Amino acid sequence: MPRDIALRSVRNIGIMAHIDAGKTTTTERILYYTGRVHRPGNVDDGATQMDYMEQERERGITITSAATTCTWRDHRINIIDTPGHVDFTAEVERSLRVLDGAVAVFCGVGGVEPQSETVWKQADRYEVPRIAFINKMDRLGADFERAVQSMVERLGAKPLRLTLPIGAEDSYRGAIDLLEMNARVENEKDMGLTFETEEIPAGLVAEAEAARDQMVEELAEVDEGLMELYLAEEEPTLEQLKAGIRRATLAGHLVPVLCGTALKNKGVQKLIDAIVDYLPSPEDRPAVEGVRQKDGETVERAPGDEEPFCALAFKILADPFSGKLAFLRVYSGRLEAGKTVMNVNTGKRERIQRILLMHADKREDLKEARTGDIIAAVGFKQIRTGDTLAVQEAPLLLEEMSFAEPVIYMAIEPRTKADQDKLGAALQSLADEDPSFHVRKDADSGQTVIWGMGELHLEILVDRLQREHKVACNVGRPQVAYRETIRKETVSRAEYQRDAAGKTNFAQVELTLTPGEYGTGITFVNETGEDRVPAEFVPFVEDSATQACSTGVLAGYPLVDLQIRLTGGKFAEGESTEMGFRNAAVNALWDGAKDAEPVLLEPVMAVDLTVPADFVGDVTGHLNANRGRVIGMEQRGRDQVVQAEVPLVEMFGYATRLRSLTQGRGSYSMQLARYEAVPERVAAELLRHQTGA
Repeated sequence: MPRDIALRSVRNIGIMAHIDAGKTTTTERILYYTGRVHRPGNVDDGATQMDYMEQERERGITITSAATTCTWRDHRINIIDTPGHVDFTAEVERSLRVLDGAVAVFCGVGGVEPQSETVWKQADRYEVPRIAFINKMDRLGADFERAVQSMVERLGAKPLRLTLPIGAEDSYRGAIDLLEMNARVENEKDMGLTFETEEIPAGLVAEAEAARDQMVEELAEVDEGLMELYLAEEEPTLEQLKAGIRRATLAGHLVPVLCGTALKNKGVQKLIDAIVDYLPSPEDRPAVEGVRQKDGETVERAPGDEEPFCALAFKILADPFSGKLAFLRVYSGRLEAGKTVMNVNTGKRERIQRILLMHADKREDLKEARTGDIIAAVGFKQIRTGDTLAVQEAPLLLEEMSFAEPVIYMAIEPRTKADQDKLGAALQSLADEDPSFHVRKDADSGQTVIWGMGELHLEILVDRLQREHKVACNVGRPQVAYRETIRKETVSRAEYQRDAAGKTNFAQVELTLTPGEYGTGITFVNETGEDRVPAEFVPFVEDSATQACSTGVLAGYPLVDLQIRLTGGKFAEGESTEMGFRNAAVNALWDGAKDAEPVLLEPVMAVDLTVPADFVGDVTGHLNANRGRVIGMEQRGRDQVVQAEVPLVEMFGYATRLRSLTQGRGSYSMQLARYEAVPERVAAELLRHQTGA
């Protein structure tokens, strides 16, 4: 599918939502109606195009983001279907980094759910314009207005209703178009491929007219052109309304909202129209910013085929046949197969052997990629997620991506000598693909330890290790990734003096350690002068003190959220060396941390539980007994939604306990809320266990 479409007719979008809201089903229907596939896949049957991994089809969930391309009304739509489970948030993060717009899918019953909030905040951070699709309007308990109101209450969004449902639950028939003021009812015989346009049902005319008036008024409040018409009491034309909606969407003032049921093939074609009409092309987005290599200046690079080539590698896949497969978003210029580009992060040249247009796990060779394209490329010797590729004559370094730190870990070991030889390479391959998966060697035990975002995340990775890489291994029980911090300011001085081969090596460092706010990480400030610590040694002090924070003083967990200030020191001309200042810095850091009232921190999860009303007492009682705090409850259909905060360590194996408490009728989701201090009694027990005392 070579691109012969102008840049203004390109749409790069992501489908994002909470798990089980219907993202993949919606994507499958989009591909069907655009003619990309001849029959849409079904998640329950494990036969979807986009969920192509064995683990995805077995579990009925999306694990890795998948890319595809389709056309609609002479527009090219590049789609990335993202995971909904919180353990795979990194996939959403890196997808939103390179997308121009997004479709947020919400369940008509559940409305905005916890992971919906997470991905919405990610889209806010990248200022990605969005439209919303209220899905599953045919389900028992579906309520369009309640779902829209949850967008206001939980997301702070300003929804703009473009459609109204005709019926709900098993009586849902179709939707009223508030722009054209008619009703659309899809034909079930051809899976919604064709539809009938009807008069608005008599019982809904008044509601539709009131909703249209409200839509026009909300648009006029944020759009100057429509405000003039509104004040003049002139009725805007359909084209004027669509243009106003587009302007308001691109500016982030409003979020157009449509409704339907993807599984029953209703409302999706209207959604594709909205993608074309209201979401941005690459030309509508701000010019990408980067650091110019020759002088370190921050400059803009406008989208355009005639500009120098610049692209971001946002996803890496290990390919068994051709090495690393890198997914690229082209921000400017053209890229031809066989050409050489520069990896600006490494400074190395890379020859692009093949350029591929991806459809999930299927590929189509392209001769070239152009501005705005999302493609995959083969031929890299060394590339990481977040690397910038550019022409050597005009290298521009784009901002790298950042990902959340893992909150859970477990030990892993090969079963046989043959597996031992393959384990290291296999783990490195998985870590290259997934920036939220870390592999470390425990210095004390010599064990290999893998770190991830949750139990399911690690379970999937171990499964892939065994299936894809043929490495048989044993794993330990999942463990919580605790952290350490300090509670008071302290000044620590350490001296290093060592005689070797008749020569004295001397250095003294004074560090002031100050507790930082949650999430500030480790910061370093030099407050001493050349007469105490020469400038040439300061970087070694900073590097060593910062590195020393990776091992805490209570139980060896990383130290976080503190400020390190270099406030003094001594040196001796001809006797002070890099090694001396490095050792003095490490000793000062650890000695100071021990005196600064160190405290253990644990991850606390925000948990949403959906349970029948009869079981609320049992569920909340169990949470309270396991250090949980119930912070809110609300009615959602026939169920109660309990919002709580619970330490992660208390949530291991919770799915089994919840099934027992609710006769299998309860469900829950959780995401990291923050790290907070472990209660003294619990910390004492934990440290006793850690030290074996």
